[in-house]
Amino acid sequence: MLPLKLDPIAFNLGPLSVHWYGLILGTGALVGLLLAIREGKRFGLSPDFFLDLMLFGVPSAIIGARLYYVLFKWDYYMDHPGEIVQIWNGGIAIYGALIGALICGFFYFRHRGYSFWRLVDICAPSLLAGQMIGRWGNYVNQEAYGGPVEESFLRHTLHLPSFIVDQMNVEGTYHHPTFLYESLWSLVGLIVLFVIRRYWKFLRAGEVFFAYVIWYSIGRFFIEALRTDSLAFKGSDTLASLLDALWTPMEWFGFKQGYLDPAYGNVRSSQLLALIAIVGSLIAIAIRRQTGLAKERYGDPLVCKKPEAAKTKDEHPDASGGPTASGPDAAASRGSEDAAAEDTRA
Repeated sequence: MLPLKLDPIAFNLGPLSVHWYGLILGTGALVGLLLAIREGKRFGLSPDFFLDLMLFGVPSAIIGARLYYVLFKWDYYMDHPGEIVQIWNGGIAIYGALIGALICGFFYFRHRGYSFWRLVDICAPSLLAGQMIGRWGNYVNQEAYGGPVEESFLRHTLHLPSFIVDQMNVEGTYHHPTFLYESLWSLVGLIVLFVIRRYWKFLRAGEVFFAYVIWYSIGRFFIEALRTDSLAFKGSDTLASLLDALWTPMEWFGFKQGYLDPAYGNVRSSQLLALIAIVGSLIAIAIRRQTGLAKERYGDPLVCKKPEAAKTKDEHPDASGGPTASGPDAAASRGSEDAAAEDTRA
């Protein structure tokens, strides 16, 4: 007898059905929010700053995710424009969500008077945490999985627990749990970001974010090729061969690419975008350091170009009513001032 599929509906409230997918995404967003609030406090930012960001950022991410998907399915939606808004029928893409969220963040940070690069550094771990948790929604829905695989590979080679292996049995065929691969990759990446963030004296503004982009994109490049539902387009044979060659190391570990219908396309859009993101981030880090565009360091005090707005809303006031000095450097400065005061009293 085949394992039973998990019910995607968690519970019902009268006529309203609450889906596990929504609860899981909400949990991911909440964890990301709490991480941002915690780190933001070190720089004098209030929780309201991030609550407002989330209020605008989540809808922007959803819109971006949908538009990205529609763009690569335009041949269909061109003839069915009324279905573009029917997001409840499925059809979103994580890269589109990130693009939408970043565009929203750019204008929000600018409106509040803060450096875009300083704030995305603070938010980068939140993005990775949200992706790590959110992928489990694909597990419940039995979607976004990889190509067919032998049950023995999952149970005995990868030593995956039964609750994952059983859920990856779709219509009698076992599939790669790509949701799990990406979730675990994001978990390791989250730890990496926490570690490198400790070396704030070396990091320049924006480099925690670039580290996030590089890490996530490396994982996405290799995991994406396992899937059979990738958004794709018809590119040059040279480009397709290059992507295949770069993916070859996965075959050494027993993995095989998921089937991609040649009539649909020969280049997976997420793979190409991941490769561009990796190279672009490395180039951006080098250029910003060489040209002096990245003068600020991660731990420098966070400066608001609209100080009056910061005093009234964004920053925590100190005892004197002014904005709290922020960042590790500011903490060291306050320690020096306290020591000087002790010497004076002595």
